[in-house]
Amino acid sequence: MGDRPTLVRPPPLDPNKSAIENVLDVTELAVLGPDIFTNTRQPWTPPGARGIYGGTVIAMCLAAAQRTVPNDFTVHSCHCYFLLAGAGDLPILFHVEKVRDGRSYATRTVQARQKGRAIFTTTISFVREGSSGSPGTQVSHAAPMPVDAAGKPLQPPPDDFADEPEMLSDGPFQGYRIEVLNKDSADPHVKKTRQWVRARGKITGGHQAHLNALAYVSDSYFIGTIGRIHRLWRFPFKPEQLDSLPRDLQDRVRTLHDWEGMGSDPKDMAGQPGIGMMVSLDHSIYFHEPRRVRADEWMLNEMESPWSGDGRGVVTQRIFSKDGVLLATCFQEGVVRLKDEPEKEGKESKL
Repeated sequence: MGDRPTLVRPPPLDPNKSAIENVLDVTELAVLGPDIFTNTRQPWTPPGARGIYGGTVIAMCLAAAQRTVPNDFTVHSCHCYFLLAGAGDLPILFHVEKVRDGRSYATRTVQARQKGRAIFTTTISFVREGSSGSPGTQVSHAAPMPVDAAGKPLQPPPDDFADEPEMLSDGPFQGYRIEVLNKDSADPHVKKTRQWVRARGKITGGHQAHLNALAYVSDSYFIGTIGRIHRLWRFPFKPEQLDSLPRDLQDRVRTLHDWEGMGSDPKDMAGQPGIGMMVSLDHSIYFHEPRRVRADEWMLNEMESPWSGDGRGVVTQRIFSKDGVLLATCFQEGVVRLKDEPEKEGKESKL
């Protein structure tokens, strides 16, 4: 593979698809062998990140795996490991292995590779719709939508919301300001973060496209929850140095700091520990109501952390539809190191 972001020339953007569908499109490469796919377009690399956004690889692996199962099989779980930082200027090959095809369940493993090396691997399980019997014969329960201070279910932002910061307005997803609950507590494990998100435009590719979009957004701000509940400083300078920076950079930092639920004045973080390294190790998604996912409508992400230690942290996430249906539950573990910890990583960092 040459040093270019796609293996084949990208087609023009499809105006009938939403931005997220164009971003996550994969192309089958039958000429290389059965069940091999590649990214149709260049994946997104967040500003200042070591590699491409992890949610892109999760969602593209799911998109590739879905192409290898019958239409009446729907994903119910996805277990992933980030191995190496993915490069945005190299094509990705997705190798799908058909591990099992049963009457009720099908299993696929997908390995994402760049230059012959695995950067990501996942095992995805699908269930045949209707194979579990009628609703009256099943055990069923679900956590309810979180409530506000008055005890009423949380309500989404207005459909015409357009007040996000300009610096965050060019991605395929739209978000609302993060809220940190119990932020003054001395116990990080009782704190929670909440954010409303939705895909831009109208998703037209059916329920599988909605599921790919949910997988994509599930990685957003995930392990970063540890930084928010521990009030860790994440910028490459000290809070006390903010006033010495160019005015436009000061404004950008203040906007991001407030948008991420950390408060209106970054200088209030003076003396707080700084993040030296924070990268994802593994990621799991349990899809509870796959046919009810509408990723182009507002969804609520609620995150919390039961534990951090030994240079790692674990975060849980619940994703609700705007009308209160629990759509998915996610888990993520990541490396969390402070700036004053001696650097022990090699030159090539793991994600």
